Amino acid sequence: MSATDVAPRDDLLRGLWRENPVLVQMLGLCPALAVTNTVENSLAMGAATFFVVCGSSVLVSLLRKLIPHEVRISTYILIIATFVTVADMSLAALVPDTHKALGAFIALIVVNCMILGRQESFASKQPVGRSLVDAMGTGFGFMIALLLMGTVREVLGYGSFLEVPLFGPDYEPWVVMILPPGGFLTLGLLLLALNAVQSRRARKAASAGEIEQTVRRAA
Repeated sequence: MSATDVAPRDDLLRGLWRENPVLVQMLGLCPALAVTNTVENSLAMGAATFFVVCGSSVLVSLLRKLIPHEVRISTYILIIATFVTVADMSLAALVPDTHKALGAFIALIVVNCMILGRQESFASKQPVGRSLVDAMGTGFGFMIALLLMGTVREVLGYGSFLEVPLFGPDYEPWVVMILPPGGFLTLGLLLLALNAVQSRRARKAASAGEIEQTVRRAA
C-alpha cells in the first residue's frame, strides 16, 4: 500500500479515535455537556459542527496561500462564523423545536477550539483533499462522542431512545442524567471505559513484545 493510500486513512482515523476531540483532546466540552441530554439534540449539534468544520476546512485550505499571516486567526474566525450562520439558519428552518432546544450553543460553535485548531494546525498547511478528510474525521469523532453521551443520558434519564419508550410505564427515570451533573457523570464514565480499553491494549502489546523477545533469545 502506497503512502498516498495510507495518509487519507490516517487523517480520518486520527479524529475518530486516536485524537477524538472530546474523549481524548477534551475539546468542545461546553456543548458536549450542555446539549447531550437527548439523542436528537446530540445529532443536531454533531451535524451542525460537522458541517462547519468541513466547510471551513475546505475554504481555509483553498485560500491558505492568499490569507496574510498577520490576520490569519481573524480570517479563520470569520470563515467559521459564516458557516455557523448557515447551519443556524438551516436548523431554524428544518427543525425549529430542536433549534430552540439548542439555544445559544449553535452560535457558540464559532468559539469551539476544536474547529479553530484544525484550521490553524492542518487546513492552513495542507491541500483541500487532506483537509476535508481530516475535518471529516474530526467532525465524525465529535458526533460519535456526543451520540454516546446523548444515548446514555436519554436512555437513563427519560427511559427512551429518540423519544421511543424502552422500559414501559413502570420505569423510574434517573432525573440526574438529564441535569448538568449527568453530563459530567456520563463523560467520566466514557473516559473511564476508554482508558480501560487503552490500558488493556497496552498490556497485550507489552505481553506480545515479551513473548517475541523470549522466542528470539531461545532461537
